[in-house]
Amino acid sequence: MSKSAFSRRGVLKSGALAGTGLALPTIFTASSAAAFTNDPTGSSVTLGFNVPQTGPYADEGADELRAYQLAVEHLNGGGDGGMMNTFSSNELQGNGILGKEVKFVTGDTQTKSDAARASAKSMIEKDGAVMITGGSSSGVAIAVQGLCQEAGVIFMAGLTHSNDTTGKDKKANGFRHFFNGYMSGAALAPVLKNLYGTDRNAYHLTADYTWGWTQEESIAAATEALGWNTVEKVRTPLAATDFSSYIAPVLNSGADVLVLNHYGGNMVNSLTNAVQFGLREKVVNGKNFEIVVPLYSRLMAKGAGANVKGIHGSTNWHWSLQDEGSQAFVRSFGTKYGFPPSQAAHTVYCQTLLYADAVQRAGSFNPCAVVEALEDYEFDGLGNGKTLYRGEDHQCFKDVLVVRGKENPTSEFDLLEVVEVTPAAQVTYPADHPMFAGGALGSCNSGA
Repeated sequence: MSKSAFSRRGVLKSGALAGTGLALPTIFTASSAAAFTNDPTGSSVTLGFNVPQTGPYADEGADELRAYQLAVEHLNGGGDGGMMNTFSSNELQGNGILGKEVKFVTGDTQTKSDAARASAKSMIEKDGAVMITGGSSSGVAIAVQGLCQEAGVIFMAGLTHSNDTTGKDKKANGFRHFFNGYMSGAALAPVLKNLYGTDRNAYHLTADYTWGWTQEESIAAATEALGWNTVEKVRTPLAATDFSSYIAPVLNSGADVLVLNHYGGNMVNSLTNAVQFGLREKVVNGKNFEIVVPLYSRLMAKGAGANVKGIHGSTNWHWSLQDEGSQAFVRSFGTKYGFPPSQAAHTVYCQTLLYADAVQRAGSFNPCAVVEALEDYEFDGLGNGKTLYRGEDHQCFKDVLVVRGKENPTSEFDLLEVVEVTPAAQVTYPADHPMFAGGALGSCNSGA
């Protein structure tokens, strides 16, 4: 983006929502004296950490909050600095952000879009948060990203895997470090082909919201391209805890693969039910019945216990990686909390550092300056290899991990093993790919 483009973006009026021409809610109009929403004029700056502290993704939210607190400690000069020491940018010096002490407020998204928006709104209006981040649900991420666009603050998405977050629902003020459903399909499909062949019948159980829908679409498309047949796609409520009634029909469907498009507590419960029904011991169509969990996490593996053994899926990051950045983060997190971090923790820690670094490089907290600093920014040293924050859609492109449940874990944390590191080039797609169509990034909104 050119400097002239930033200048154009910097004079957006408070009466219009950037890129749409719609009237802004009056609650978000900035004072005429302010250069942008919540311009931090004192000695500190406030960030808003909006995580699921209750609901089916609460375990992920708890780990996110731990990582956010660690990031703030490092930014303010505490601890060992973590990945600030391995980050390819040298802008962060441990003296806050632009010399301002970093403070934070927290909220509970409850894994509900309305609750998440209300929480983020309070952080912006009452607490003066200049950036909002967090979430472990794509429905929440999309809702809060839209609100931040209206409010004129930056949204650094947490754990959100729906294609729509940087697809049809992308916003200029929003950025995603986490990977997405398309990337999971692109990484997993070749591995599944080698393991299970090209003649398979798949049955999908899918969380009934934006993430589940786009992951189902992505995995079905990738496996059908191999020759697999999709037998059935069944949607399940996010609030479900017992999946027995959804597992039973699989037994008579002719399927020989069950794809669980579930995350967090949903995946723990649905996988447990599938094992209880004896699916892992069945032989169908002359083949051993298989289960695939396209989006995996260590926290889910811990919850599901021995049921994850041998089951394949994809993940954004894993604590066993041996690169300098990953090990620096694992040391810092482990020293503070006594156990290794999850992919959710890694993602939000990275997002906090990336925001702080963008502000430093821009020399301003103005959202439009931050947008310009992050678009098409290439970096390394944060645990996923060389990474690009693509300007066209604000999606990060980096290596993706294919993992499986360990047969013989050595500890309660050593539950997954990396079987393939899929290079970024294999999971990269054009910004106008059909799975990501239907939305426009628009222009940044500073709230000024």
